[in-house]
Amino acid sequence: MTESTDRAAPGRVWSGPAQLVLGLAAAVLVTGTGLFLAAVFLHVAPANTLSRQYQAEVDGVVYPEFEQNWKLFAPNPLQQNAYVDARVRTVADGGATRTRDWIGLTARDIAAIRDNPAPSHVDQNLLRRAWDFYDGSHDPQDERLTNPRGRLAEEYLKRIALQRIGRTVDGERVLEIEFRVTTAVVPPPAWSGEAAPPAPTVRELPWWPVGDEDYRGLG
Repeated sequence: MTESTDRAAPGRVWSGPAQLVLGLAAAVLVTGTGLFLAAVFLHVAPANTLSRQYQAEVDGVVYPEFEQNWKLFAPNPLQQNAYVDARVRTVADGGATRTRDWIGLTARDIAAIRDNPAPSHVDQNLLRRAWDFYDGSHDPQDERLTNPRGRLAEEYLKRIALQRIGRTVDGERVLEIEFRVTTAVVPPPAWSGEAAPPAPTVRELPWWPVGDEDYRGLG
């Protein structure tokens, strides 16, 4: 039996330039990771000299892709249900107008979600967030604008409804639209011993005119 002359192949030897590139890449990676972790730490830590001095740089790293908040650990579930209805006023070719019945926009979304194992994000959140946007930019007493984005909120809510209703109803052109929102507090569980919630409140918005511009870009 002859002695084997096979020997294990020597390990790969990196050239000098290759080692330099790998070293520089590792240094950049470690430095970048360290700076990112430092920025996140300064963002969540109590205010201090460094966080105040470099607040703009820290916010530039953290926002908006890495927004930090406590909702993951202490979520704040919805405590109210808002049901959005809409009705339109139509005009016939002869000029006669007609006020149509209320359409339950939220009720339609709920019907699409119920018993659906993979409900659409649009059905779950589009109308609800549109109403939150409007509600946060208007005074509920007289629907007066409370911030510069109020007009945008009105257009957003209107266009969502018009996309679902269409340009005509029974062959008559949509002339105006009105919204009614019923807000009900989510009742506490029976075992909590808490008092029953107040009766639902109803809020009717003024009639808004509808024109061709309101349908721009709608399918």
